[in-house]
Amino acid sequence: MDTLDTLPFRIASPGELGQLGTAGLADKLREPPRLALPWLGGAAVQGNLDAQMILGQWFLAGHGLDRDDARAFAWFKHAAHAGHAGAANMAGRCYENGWGTTQDDNAAAQWYTLAAQRGSDWGMYNLATALVLGRGIAASRTEALDWYRRAAGMGHAKSLNIVGGFYEDGWEVERDAAMAMDYYRRAAEGGDFRGQFNYARALALCGQEHEAIRWVREVPRTATAPFVEKMLDFLRDAPDAVLNRLFSDADAAARLSSRESRSSA
Repeated sequence: MDTLDTLPFRIASPGELGQLGTAGLADKLREPPRLALPWLGGAAVQGNLDAQMILGQWFLAGHGLDRDDARAFAWFKHAAHAGHAGAANMAGRCYENGWGTTQDDNAAAQWYTLAAQRGSDWGMYNLATALVLGRGIAASRTEALDWYRRAAGMGHAKSLNIVGGFYEDGWEVERDAAMAMDYYRRAAEGGDFRGQFNYARALALCGQEHEAIRWVREVPRTATAPFVEKMLDFLRDAPDAVLNRLFSDADAAARLSSRESRSSA
């Protein structure tokens, strides 16, 4: 666990934090990182679990300071042991990916389970994914669907998309195209790019091409480059003419997004 004298930046004193108050701290954390770090670090050291979680994320992302996976992992573990659900999920992510610790699927699954039980939607999602893959825990698509549904019930966009896939493919449930489309719609509206693509695909196959075009144009705004490439390959080679017709709009949106990314770099 990092202490006051080992954090690589000045931290606010307990007196300064006391004068600031909870609302003032929230305002400080919205400032640029170099201005926010003293207050974030001070709050973390004083035992604010949300601050400890955020500080871990900043160390992990190199947000306003040098990336330090070991420090990130230490803060996540500290907050998780104190009961923070999101930090438990992030401890699992560290174990899954070997960030600041030895990669360990079993430990990752244990932390995801704890995070899910504490009510973290991301913990539920990551536990469900581990259950699907049998990664660090016995595989069970039935249990996975239950956790994906719980996360989806909290509005977790990625989980909404995956539950849609269960209904489309008939995994652990009867196939139900209408249910699949409803989950895809909510995932798309929640900002999940996979959900946006699946919703566009479902709309096109139902004859709602105009609406499908609107959603397929949204995908490149947030999708990873490999996903965009995979989407374009799928649409270009799709045997269904209605899907094939989406290619030109998806390709144009991808090119525009790429240009905007280069210009803002």
